[in-house]
Amino acid sequence: MDALIDEVTRLPGQPGTVVALRLFGAAILCAFIGLEREFRERSAGLRTNMLVGLAAATFAILSEGVIDQSSQSTVVRADPTRLIEAVTSGVAFLAAGLIIVTKGHVKGLTTGATIWLAAAVGLAIGLGQWLTGILACVAGLFVLLAVRRLEQVMGTKGPR
Repeated sequence: MDALIDEVTRLPGQPGTVVALRLFGAAILCAFIGLEREFRERSAGLRTNMLVGLAAATFAILSEGVIDQSSQSTVVRADPTRLIEAVTSGVAFLAAGLIIVTKGHVKGLTTGATIWLAAAVGLAIGLGQWLTGILACVAGLFVLLAVRRLEQVMGTKGPR
């Protein structure tokens, strides 16, 4: 099975099992973020966060392949920071669509921020930065769960 995955998903310098693990890892980590949104019955839940993280990881993996291919020539023209800019711009568009302002009240801001976080986690895992991706996911869940509870105790946010 590993040989088949390696053959089908081969990137220059990247075994297929690494690609598969990165994609699966990004989807799973972003699922935790999405589950919190799902339990709160927010518009962007499990599937949305998983898809954003998976897409970001895919773009990261693809960019590694392009950079590896271009490094074989005498002139390297790939700028890896453009990947982060492109994903951030695309996700900002998605997040903005989740934010609604009605009668002076803003709704969906936290959900938009979780989409942005899912993209960052996906990028980190897609680039092989597992520690960064895992820590970002854990920190994000801490903010969503523990800080929310603190807000309720302090009386700054009501139960939702």
